[in-house]
Amino acid sequence: MPESFFFEQVELITVGTLGPKGQREFYLQCKAEGELVSLKMEKQQAQALATYMERMLANITIDAPAEAPDDLDLREPVIESWRIGNMGLAYDHERDIVMLLASELRGQDEDEDDLADGVFGDGAEARFFFSRGQALGLIRRARRAVDAGRPPCPYCRMPLEPENAGWCPCSN
Repeated sequence: MPESFFFEQVELITVGTLGPKGQREFYLQCKAEGELVSLKMEKQQAQALATYMERMLANITIDAPAEAPDDLDLREPVIESWRIGNMGLAYDHERDIVMLLASELRGQDEDEDDLADGVFGDGAEARFFFSRGQALGLIRRARRAVDAGRPPCPYCRMPLEPENAGWCPCSN
């Protein structure tokens, strides 16, 4: 079973990609307590994380400004610990801290009977606690990573393939 992670004081939390456009792999990466954790995620998860975190922070009424860190590049080595299935966000107003909960994607290869019987149990989890400033940096970084992908077709909005030089079959 993959390892679970619990970091109460994160040094780095970021989203980044590896690979060429059209084949990029997205990662949520966290560094704390001398440990570097890279969790694989989908592009849509990175986009949803940025959207929901931004909404959550917009509802927080604290006068203290939050500064986003500058260096949010992925750190090497990027070694996938596991793939993210679900994510959740919370904010502790007393401590002025954001919590991200990520759960391992489970049940991809198991058959439905085994899943119904609970044979595979609970998956790994990661709980990362970080500042509002780090959250702002994570939002910006996730949006840049998502926006750096292939441009969409103006008709069907599906990503254009680089080898088709901007042409999409739906334009016929």
